Amino acid sequence: MRCVFINGTVGVGKTSVAEEVGDRLTRAGVPNAVIDLDWLRRAWPAPGEDPFNQQLEMDNLSAITPNFSRAGVEVMILAGVIERAEDRVLYEAALKDSQLTVLRLDAPLEILRQRLQSRHVPGDSALNWHLNRAGELQSILHAADVDDAVIDTGDLDVKATAAVVLGLANLP
Repeated sequence: MRCVFINGTVGVGKTSVAEEVGDRLTRAGVPNAVIDLDWLRRAWPAPGEDPFNQQLEMDNLSAITPNFSRAGVEVMILAGVIERAEDRVLYEAALKDSQLTVLRLDAPLEILRQRLQSRHVPGDSALNWHLNRAGELQSILHAADVDDAVIDTGDLDVKATAAVVLGLANLP
């Protein structure tokens, strides 16, 4: 099984692009699964030493990967965040014998902020956290340099970005 990990900061469009890639693979007849990794770690409370529930995410990913493989999935599209080289190693281990390609979506900070403001209702308490985290995480991801390629989505819509992802991953 091949895995395409769509990496990026908050607001860059990881989930939307992953869904579009999955839809295109389905139309091309390629058995696939699309997973937003946020859902594999969404639990409260998170342990103090693991505030983003990364261990829970890895445990869940390790558990479901063989199920998708047995179900005939040829390509898993993952939307998430890999902040450190050590984290990429953890994902590779969780994905068992799957071939992993990591593609990072990037965009200018002002575009990220516009996207975040358009998806949050005014007064949403999470908006400020996301606005602050976008630039912080963007810097972390740039410095980590764990990606096989980086896609500037500043001038691309979801469909065009999905086409680039498929091309870079050598998928139909």
